Amino acid sequence: MKKILVTGAFGQIGSELVPELRKKYGKDNVVASDIRPLTEEWKAEGPAENIDATKKEQIESAVKNHGVDTVYHLASILSAAGEKNPQFAYFVNNTSLYNVLEVARENKLERVMVPSSIGVFGSETPRDNTPNETVLKPSTMYGISKVHGELLCNYYFKKFGVDARGLRYPGIISNVAPPGGGTTDYAVDIFYYAVRRQPYECFLRPDATLPMMYMPDALKAIIQLAEADGSKLKHRSDFNVAAMSFSPAELASAIQKEIPEFKVSYEPDFRQAIADSWPRSIDDTAAQVEWGWKPAFDITAMTRDMIEKLSARLI
Repeated sequence: MKKILVTGAFGQIGSELVPELRKKYGKDNVVASDIRPLTEEWKAEGPAENIDATKKEQIESAVKNHGVDTVYHLASILSAAGEKNPQFAYFVNNTSLYNVLEVARENKLERVMVPSSIGVFGSETPRDNTPNETVLKPSTMYGISKVHGELLCNYYFKKFGVDARGLRYPGIISNVAPPGGGTTDYAVDIFYYAVRRQPYECFLRPDATLPMMYMPDALKAIIQLAEADGSKLKHRSDFNVAAMSFSPAELASAIQKEIPEFKVSYEPDFRQAIADSWPRSIDDTAAQVEWGWKPAFDITAMTRDMIEKLSARLI
């Protein structure tokens, strides 16, 4: 990997992945792109482009102008936001990935990294220790687009030799980027309220256990997979990755150990039905065996770090 293009660079994952990639590969070797207008701050931090990933010519222009050989494709409409406008989610998620893969095929790019999600699973999937190979019948347009994406990436690898790789992220918790419209976003929101000493009303039930991952582990996972020896990979674009599983009540309890006065109430909304279709825990043996995946953060370490980082910024 000599030159990297990141689409959706200023979203939840991208806003932290870009600095991590620049630290590892050099500031000038990572091009950040997003559909949002570029700020002077973003331009000052390194190469940046305004790209609508649903327009193939814009992706191809950036690839050629910057000599890109690797794309991290993050541009996506997430689960809860996608259910408010499923037609738009279908268009953005499927069209943008197809464009990236076509640009990679036509320009013989070295690698394409495409995050998938536990959103690919549905109510017919085993909810505990969900295996890598299982039923994929999601109930959201986001999940449907991610299943499509996994299959499309595998097809482009087998048919055209495009080295497209991906992993199924659980809910991601970040102390930098605000929530982006996902069903697991309560696990980010809750910390902002706790640090500000405000009561929090959770949109999921107290017992709604879901797989989660702290952002430093999420960044480590996708970079580690990108650098893995391809000859050792039996899977390509559909690796389960796990770190921790907890419910809103368990997270509230972990926070209350640090901030005893913190109060939480529960008022489940439409996102509860989405959560009910997802796993409580997942089996990531394939990722462990094929490229050595191992997380660093559990709920206790993550909670302490979130509170420390947000307190420094918000108080």
